[in-house]
Amino acid sequence: MMLGRTAASLFWMSRYMERAENMARLLEVGHRISLMPGAIEGHRDEWRSTLLSAASEQTYSNKFDTITGPQVADFLIFDESNPSSIRSIIRTARNNGRAVRTALTRDVWESINTTWNELVAVKASELTPDRLPVFLDWVKQRSMSFRGAVLGTMLRNENYYFSQLGNFIERADNTARILDVKYFILLPKPSDVGSDIDTHQWGQILRSVSAHRAYRWFYRNSGYKPWLVAEFLILREEMPRSLLFSSAWICTALAGLSALHSKRYSVHDQAEETRDRLRNGRMEDIFQSGLHEYLQHFILSNNQLSRDIGATYNFP
Repeated sequence: MMLGRTAASLFWMSRYMERAENMARLLEVGHRISLMPGAIEGHRDEWRSTLLSAASEQTYSNKFDTITGPQVADFLIFDESNPSSIRSIIRTARNNGRAVRTALTRDVWESINTTWNELVAVKASELTPDRLPVFLDWVKQRSMSFRGAVLGTMLRNENYYFSQLGNFIERADNTARILDVKYFILLPKPSDVGSDIDTHQWGQILRSVSAHRAYRWFYRNSGYKPWLVAEFLILREEMPRSLLFSSAWICTALAGLSALHSKRYSVHDQAEETRDRLRNGRMEDIFQSGLHEYLQHFILSNNQLSRDIGATYNFP
């Protein structure tokens, strides 16, 4: 079996690269919603929701007294004291990649190394609000370039499977957080359900996970309905950022490790139970028990699965 520290570096390298992309997507949503007319009182929490979704509200409030768009963007992109900033995330991903340089293909390493070298050349003072969308697109493209290099050049061995585990554990976590923030925080008043701002926010949530066109194709002529958006991002395996799609890939990666090692552990059952529960899930039951509670439970169990995978394969 692979050394624990090698498995850890591969797992976290991919997890951090996925996280960088997700952070860019969260910032894009905050930026797009902030451009909406501010006439509707009580709906300007887009940057607070961005911080909450990124699990960075506490670290931000330790440093700043007020929440402003430029300040939040700078904190989540450049701030070296913020371990969740894009710069911190990509630096950590590169350090993990460098630790296992010989386990990577040349394409994978060059992708991650080039991303870092180009990122450090970006100056915070030059990233004006009108340039922010271009920069966020660049972060997403670099993450996709890294993922493409992994998928297109790495052998389907332990290196690949640990990398995929990190990727899809992170993606499942982020999709659940984005959906939870929209449903629980951005629109707290039941009377606003179905309003223009509600519809616009659901559209932005879909765009944040690159699911806008896919949703319109999948649910033809249905418009943005919370019920359907939640179903698309939770239960539809056709959607590559859904909880079910991510869980299925976690199971595939674990099955790959099981086949290589001729050994099966309790984490395999744990992951398959989550996948099967999602596969057999019904939105009626989820909404009846509470979407926020459902998503919070998923986030906790996904984090527990990540810890258990680490304990099983000897890495933190």
